[in-house]
Amino acid sequence: MKPNKLLSLSIISSILVILYEFFQWKIIDILTEFLMLPILLLVFGFFIYITVRAIVTLFKNKDWKPILIQLITIILLFFIPFNQIVLDINFKWNKSEREQVAKMVENKTLKPNVSYNSSLIHLPKKYEHLSSSGGEIVVEKSGDSYQILFFTYRGILDNFSGFVYTPNGQKPSKKAFDGDMKEIDKMDKNWYFVSSS
Repeated sequence: MKPNKLLSLSIISSILVILYEFFQWKIIDILTEFLMLPILLLVFGFFIYITVRAIVTLFKNKDWKPILIQLITIILLFFIPFNQIVLDINFKWNKSEREQVAKMVENKTLKPNVSYNSSLIHLPKKYEHLSSSGGEIVVEKSGDSYQILFFTYRGILDNFSGFVYTPNGQKPSKKAFDGDMKEIDKMDKNWYFVSSS
């Protein structure tokens, strides 16, 4: 492989890996988990192949540029919390709209409207982007208080993650939303990020 071509492929493979890290949840939302495996294999398989070619080229032709790009990408993958960055951007970007939805739930403008589940609300088209995998939110009531879950990931069975709005600021319980929470992190006043296994 010509050195310039390998350098170009090295840059392309690294960009693809970084883009995958930033957009994997959007891709899962569009394609589902089952179709993610081929994309994952394609992106990282290509990256590994180019890394091996870059190592061979380093020893054969003493060309260090392609392997340097691959190493920088590997270091970025280990030290940059891509998932946390994406979650923070999602939270800050959509917080005010999610609070509008919470107010509509509170004043009963939005009520459960999914026939098979009395705690689900399918959001109006304008707000569907606020909750992944179909634009539905879950409202969990306990006496006079309630909590609203906006999905960031809606997996199979009880595997999910999302932002929870609690009007009184109360931390969601480990069993909230019929889940088994492995992560409950405060994001802001009245807001938590939860992840269930």
